[in-house]
Amino acid sequence: MALQKVLITVKTYPTLSSKYDELVCTAGFREDGTWIRIYPVPFRKKSYNEQYKKYDWIEADLVKNETDFRPESYRPRSHDSEIKIVGHIDTAYNWEERKKTCLGKINYNLSELIAEAKDKNLCTSLATFKPSEIVDFKAKKVEREWDKDKLAKLNQLNLFETNAKGKFKVVQKLPYKFKYIFKDNQGTDSSMMIEDWEIGQLYWNCLARHEGNEQLALGDVRKKYVDDFAKTKDLHFFLGTTHSYHFVSPNPFIIIGTFHPKKEIQTKLF
Repeated sequence: MALQKVLITVKTYPTLSSKYDELVCTAGFREDGTWIRIYPVPFRKKSYNEQYKKYDWIEADLVKNETDFRPESYRPRSHDSEIKIVGHIDTAYNWEERKKTCLGKINYNLSELIAEAKDKNLCTSLATFKPSEIVDFKAKKVEREWDKDKLAKLNQLNLFETNAKGKFKVVQKLPYKFKYIFKDNQGTDSSMMIEDWEIGQLYWNCLARHEGNEQLALGDVRKKYVDDFAKTKDLHFFLGTTHSYHFVSPNPFIIIGTFHPKKEIQTKLF
């Protein structure tokens, strides 16, 4: 099968898998503007040259993930399949090139989008969504450590012994869950968890800067996602459904990334 070229726009915070240990779900756009999900990817075990960033163009040998009914879901042909970085789109001219790929189809009505997800002929599971208003942003305490039984099982299987530099250290678990409360174009209130890797890394960076003071760190995360993204940027969400809850949850979507160029002050004349 020919290699597929994908613009990576989504990287979720790592989770633990009993089969592959630590995994990251990534997603992005093909050259024709259609969405594709790539899962599973043992991202932090990839070589440095394969550890792609957001808005990198990659080439990979991908096949349909037959264990996932969602049409956008693909996986690397094998667990150690090479992923090649072949380009990058920067933020020049207020994200102009990124907009061309990422904003081809924008959803404004959440109820219509959920209906598309529930329609078994469409089964939409990835989308770009534009909220009409950000109402609030919240952080909720959750368990601070990974499940001890799962970690013990993975250690027994030696799944953490595969890093070329020595024993693989699993990523630190986030002690908070973050979510946006927002309105769609019908004025309907909704809340969604944010599972983007960037918000997790932002929290850890803020925590280090404030020497372990969690409340100050949370305050800085809020400033970024409310005072910056929501108030000064043209904020869009990249949404994705969770496999387990796609057909059973009233709203199966979570926020798996944000798209936030500056607001355009003046439209172009030509």
